[in-house]
Amino acid sequence: MRSLFSVIAVFITMLMVPNAAFSQEPPDYSEVLGQRINTITTAVPFLMIAPDARAGALGDAGVSSSPDINSMHWNPAKYAFLEDEMGFALNYTPWLRSLVPDINLSYLSGYRKLDDLQTIAFSLKYFTLGDVNFTDEVGTPMGTVRPNEFSFDVAYARRLGDFIGGAIAARFIYSDLTQGQLEGSQAGISLAADVAVYYERELNWQNTPATFASGINISNMGNKITYTDDINADFIPINLRFGPSLRFDLDNFNQVALMVDFNKLLVPTPPIYARDENGQVIIGDDGEYVIESGRNPNRSVVAGMLGSFSDAPGGFSEELNEFTISAGAEYWYDQQFAIRGGYFYEHESKGNRKYFTVGLGLKYNVFGLDFAYVIPVAQRSPLENVLRFSLTFDFEGLRAPTQ
Repeated sequence: MRSLFSVIAVFITMLMVPNAAFSQEPPDYSEVLGQRINTITTAVPFLMIAPDARAGALGDAGVSSSPDINSMHWNPAKYAFLEDEMGFALNYTPWLRSLVPDINLSYLSGYRKLDDLQTIAFSLKYFTLGDVNFTDEVGTPMGTVRPNEFSFDVAYARRLGDFIGGAIAARFIYSDLTQGQLEGSQAGISLAADVAVYYERELNWQNTPATFASGINISNMGNKITYTDDINADFIPINLRFGPSLRFDLDNFNQVALMVDFNKLLVPTPPIYARDENGQVIIGDDGEYVIESGRNPNRSVVAGMLGSFSDAPGGFSEELNEFTISAGAEYWYDQQFAIRGGYFYEHESKGNRKYFTVGLGLKYNVFGLDFAYVIPVAQRSPLENVLRFSLTFDFEGLRAPTQ
């Protein structure tokens, strides 16, 4: 049981992740290594948490990894290339476990092939902050609540040719952080969509059978979300993810895959606001904060997406710094035992998340079990000292007749 002040502390800690709750107040920028810190923040950051242990062990790379049941988060177009007829997966990730014991992310996903070309899929992501005691400013108890957020997705994936497939997904987002305990607060609701493409082709790499794959996924394209009756609303984490992978079949038993993902949030970059000699933000005659460099972040969703490539106050170099890089390697023995490793990189001025990941995978008949562990490098991670896992089931022989 925690007080409201503990919850606030948790969300401050979550600001270590550059997708934390967006603030309408101009930030007081600091510097690191001679560069101004200017992280991009959004509402409902839980949408960007890697939900499964396999990708979590690959440095959070997954847009072009081999198709699996949890492809919804990474690239739903991969569902069209699955060979089994039906499957589902259960995933569990403790969050901030080194600080509090009862914050966690649960993820359920599944798919069903309609025929050789078409697949439908779904997923449910649930994020809970555990039991929280709300108190007023003098410590009087206001009640105990269990703040939570969830999203429900459905996707349709289809092969568009021998080597390429596409998918569209729809997402319902619900975020209830106060459960009515704060006056004027309400649950935030948003609708979003994903558009994804996946390409996969076999080739011969220096006399070694291999498979080259690449993918792109634009996710969470949806309306802004608000928690009050105020007209101001915050962007959800609209995200561009793309990258290639290369898998080598060394022999009948050994397979190695290498992959890399690039990510960029398609939301406005916070501008630099003008300040007076006392460090106070200057307010113009129109009642708005005066912008020293950059662009006004209060834009429409479409304008925010299109402008996200050119609105950084630091120019093109800062735009490049907004890309995160995930790299992973995966080794399979006889498609039954896997060893995985990866690395995640984020620029110092954009959040400074840097960590190695390791993991194992086991598969026997229809049953699979995956584990992942994070090793922070630059700073503490919300997943530090956490072992997350995924349980998967794949079934054959249920496919509908080919159309």
